[in-house]
Amino acid sequence: MPRRSKGLSATLITGALLLTSLGLGGIAVSAGPPAPNSAAARSFAATHSGHAMAASTANSPEDPDGDGYILANPQVTGVTPSTQDPPHRYFHEFQANCSVTHTRPDDPIVYPQQPGKSHDHTFMGNTTTDANSTTASLTAGGTTCKAPGDLSGYWMPTLYNGDQQILPVGPQVIYYKAGVTDYTSVRPFPKGLRFVVGSPMQSADEFRHHPGFVEGWECGDSYFNTEFPATCPNRADVQLNIRFQAPSCWDGKYLDTPDHKSHMAYPVVKPGTNDNMCPADHPVALPMIEFKMAFPVNGDMSKVRLSSGTGHSFHYDFFNAWDAPTLKALVDHCVVGGLQCDARGYDETHPEAGAALDEHYRLP
Repeated sequence: MPRRSKGLSATLITGALLLTSLGLGGIAVSAGPPAPNSAAARSFAATHSGHAMAASTANSPEDPDGDGYILANPQVTGVTPSTQDPPHRYFHEFQANCSVTHTRPDDPIVYPQQPGKSHDHTFMGNTTTDANSTTASLTAGGTTCKAPGDLSGYWMPTLYNGDQQILPVGPQVIYYKAGVTDYTSVRPFPKGLRFVVGSPMQSADEFRHHPGFVEGWECGDSYFNTEFPATCPNRADVQLNIRFQAPSCWDGKYLDTPDHKSHMAYPVVKPGTNDNMCPADHPVALPMIEFKMAFPVNGDMSKVRLSSGTGHSFHYDFFNAWDAPTLKALVDHCVVGGLQCDARGYDETHPEAGAALDEHYRLP
């Protein structure tokens, strides 16, 4: 990409964020969402797409020139989107089961080196994730994921019931799937890749029609909700759930871009077929992450909110710090191999295939 184009994109995006932080463009500055069901909340919901975001005032240490672009090293070149249709396998996935580590108003992707500037996030996986996290710091950290090799950072806006944080309990399901028909073309994430899925500023309609939308907010027999249901069955087996998929096609050039999204794209439909393939400008097929989160709250949901706003402001972040050989083993065995694997890389319906990892979730 030409240097002038890079600079222009970064400037435009920074300017847009600055206008937002100043309350221009129909979005007012707020310290956070107003109390649920208040007059202010109803006015807020009627006029805003989410909540205000201040402009970032610092750069990641991995972006020394501050233009918002972090180059991959090496870059992936000479790839064209695969149009192959391999033998049909219903599943081609594995799970990364990771538990909540902490909450903090930090975001090392959107607000690097700016602690406390973000709305509150619930972090999973890497135990050290904070505003100052880099690929190197995450690699040196610990993890709550079942596989010790998964040192990645995963985070999302914190859920509240009134003023009480509602945190997912135990290992959460984070799928790594094939998003394209040619599951044999999927390759592991490059180390240091990071991106944001969705936006805290998206409208309810944008959330409902987002390409990553699966079933929205659900509880009991209530599905496809853009906002939290007013009530959920008050039973021990009922939790509030959401499933949301990430883009899985990479441009092969950048680990991050100024908007934290442009280097990634969702698959497109191959003309004349029902097959999914990567677009020409994002030809590299990577695993499609899908968050499947469960929050232990039910009954009266009138005070349930996200730190980023109402239900349609849900979004999440991913910062890849997997041990490269471990991730490759799982991708090759489960995704490319067309299996439905657990966090060990074992498919109980195909025991003859074995597992990618040992009983300790490490490479054998």
